[in-house]
Amino acid sequence: MNMSNGSTVEVGMIGTEGMVGMPALLGGVISNRQFIVQSPITALRMNAALCKTAFDQSAAVRRVVLRFTEAILDLAAQTAACNRLHLIEQRCARWLLMSSDRTRSDIIPMTHEFLSSMLGVRRAGVTTTLGELTRSGLIEHGRGHLTISDREGLEATACECYPLDRRRLERLL
Repeated sequence: MNMSNGSTVEVGMIGTEGMVGMPALLGGVISNRQFIVQSPITALRMNAALCKTAFDQSAAVRRVVLRFTEAILDLAAQTAACNRLHLIEQRCARWLLMSSDRTRSDIIPMTHEFLSSMLGVRRAGVTTTLGELTRSGLIEHGRGHLTISDREGLEATACECYPLDRRRLERLL
């Protein structure tokens, strides 16, 4: 979500389980959201009008899209609560695990600046947190990428929100 002062914070994360452009299916014309592609991926693109027609005419398409819509609304609410209530180290561990789950890789392309924007914290806080996670042996990070080295340990560090997200993702897939 972009704020008027230029600051940003992530309110959701989408991988192979989802789609962007839901406002067009629900009657919207312009979305006020910004979507950032974090990892090199292959994505499919469909004309919004054709997608809306399929949504309107097919109960099966509508069921899948609405199930995903419910999941992404739950994720946004969970993220808002997480950002307010949990420590940066817990939130960072959650974000890294969620990213890994969606890319199906323990190697995550990202910079400190990007992660600070996603977590809604200062870059210095991300640098300190990644340093702590590295010293604990949970991750390794280099220029422009990060590798999860101890997934179990990172899961133990993450807040209570991560298992909820993982179950949400498993239900969708």
